Amino acid sequence: MVVIERTWDNFWKIGKREVVTNRVACALIGIGSFIAFTALGAFVRIPLPFTPVPITLQTFFVLLAGALLGKRLGTLSQLGYVFLGGLGLPIFAGATGGLILLFGPTGGYLLGFILAAYVIGEVLSVKEKANFGWVVLAMAIGSLIIYFLGAIQLALFAHLGVKKALLLGVVPFLPGDILKLFAAASLYCKLRNRVGRIFPR
Repeated sequence: MVVIERTWDNFWKIGKREVVTNRVACALIGIGSFIAFTALGAFVRIPLPFTPVPITLQTFFVLLAGALLGKRLGTLSQLGYVFLGGLGLPIFAGATGGLILLFGPTGGYLLGFILAAYVIGEVLSVKEKANFGWVVLAMAIGSLIIYFLGAIQLALFAHLGVKKALLLGVVPFLPGDILKLFAAASLYCKLRNRVGRIFPR
């Protein structure tokens, strides 16, 4: 009987270690994947002649990171993206990188990615099974955070007034970002049941 109990205890400890290891592995895969996805989104770049802020697919993946990975892992994925880009890896828009870009006209948007991912994950955690409207609301709040921080830094960097900063840093991107938001919300609703069992919250 003692032998059986010891065998079961060993089996249980091994099982627990495997579960912890799997959760850590899944977390690392999730973080690494969305660092890569956000970097790939930066390479889909459409420059606009009247503003230093280009159109990219980055925000699509930022919204998904916060929703699919949750506030903790989603935030870490975007923090990792900004950190690696700040170190000099050419993963920012236009295949650029470097710490100086975080203090340039588009640096506020990059920092906004981190906060947006956290807030989206936090808002979605309020409802266990959020409907499509709630998902859209969470992602819209995240988008507003990106716009807010981006427009503030753009205004400070280029010495612009509030109206001018909005015209150059927000208004041109609204139509495309609305489409990206609804696409990201739809994709999240389709994937959340599967992903929820993979990535630890």
